[in-house]
Amino acid sequence: MGRLLDVVAPPRMGGAFRWNLASSWVAQVGDGIALAAGPLLVASQTRSPVLIAMAAVVQKLPGLVLGLYAGAVADRVDRRRVVLAANAGRIAVLLALVVALLTDTLSVGLLLGLLLLVGTAEVFADTGWRAILPMIVRPADLGLANARQMSGFLVGDQLVGPAVGAALFALGSAVPFGVHVLALLLSVGLFTRVRLPVVERTAPHQHVGRDILDGLRWIAHNAPVRTLTLVILVFNVTWGAPWGVLVYWAQERLGVGAVGFGLLTTASATGGIVAVLSYGWLERHVPLARLMKACLALEVLTHLVLAVTTVWAVALAVMVVFGGYAFVWGSLSSAVRQRATPQDYQGRVGSVYWVGLVGGLLVGQLLGGVIAERFGAAAPFWFAFAGAGLTLVLVWRQLDHIAHADAGTTSADGSPA
Repeated sequence: MGRLLDVVAPPRMGGAFRWNLASSWVAQVGDGIALAAGPLLVASQTRSPVLIAMAAVVQKLPGLVLGLYAGAVADRVDRRRVVLAANAGRIAVLLALVVALLTDTLSVGLLLGLLLLVGTAEVFADTGWRAILPMIVRPADLGLANARQMSGFLVGDQLVGPAVGAALFALGSAVPFGVHVLALLLSVGLFTRVRLPVVERTAPHQHVGRDILDGLRWIAHNAPVRTLTLVILVFNVTWGAPWGVLVYWAQERLGVGAVGFGLLTTASATGGIVAVLSYGWLERHVPLARLMKACLALEVLTHLVLAVTTVWAVALAVMVVFGGYAFVWGSLSSAVRQRATPQDYQGRVGSVYWVGLVGGLLVGQLLGGVIAERFGAAAPFWFAFAGAGLTLVLVWRQLDHIAHADAGTTSADGSPA
């Protein structure tokens, strides 16, 4: 496979980034609408808990099965075309869903199949998008760029979108998905204005499976990225354990109902908004290694406090803090990984990172259910506190090197340059 040529560094947060940001924000609103309307639609089609759970699984399954392949594709072909083609596929599938709803021909089987196709298209769209950002933003600005992208996720996907989606579903089951299609069409239109640096590619001379292995080998030989990937995996297992049973914990330990639980989740989003808005200041005034250590230490303390508290107000305050450090960590860790990865490995390395994140959450959620059922609602938080705390002790000194890893310090195979 031909390597990407060195290109002139893009301007600081230039036009390509602004068009990409606008496209992302619009798409996030559409995704947030579907986030609320999707479960409502599934519940309207079946009352089987197994089928309702299956609807969530089929959307996540492609990320685990095809994630590494999508990363290799993003490193082989024009990433801009990958994003456009994948989003065109999403639009086509959603239009088919709207037609099925309007003609009253939607069945549970068809719905699950369409959700599987949507999830598959999203894998390629998201993988291509993650690999594009380092092409249009200077390495020094990647942290701020990720924070601004994440603000769209917080506002559109987590706050505004779900409320709009639920309201639109009340008007008619097809309405929110039609609006989602319109949002994606606008997002694609905005994305077509993104211009990427010119790269030269040669025809691939090896099987895509070898590309995937090359990416895994690069990570294995690059100590900073390897350690960061393992941290992401472990911390998502430990967080997934209590998060999967959070509603059960809130009812059993805090004694709150639906409104109280909803405020807990809203509190985390509120903390996240404050964090991403202040990210630029934090990055300028706090050394990156210290910021990484602070975020991971707060994660450990969060598990401890939530394990022992039975006071709703305390839990609410902790969730605000959680939202803050979690989204600072998300922006910072993505930027560190992107800076440390050569351009022609961005797709594959990003896909391994993402598969570890999603896989860790799924494993953690399964463990959390088993632990809570056997040892009580607080037990998953104790498990998370112990696991995250031990991991932090083991990687504490390495974080100084991870924070300042640079793609220029390693060769293509990940070994020191």
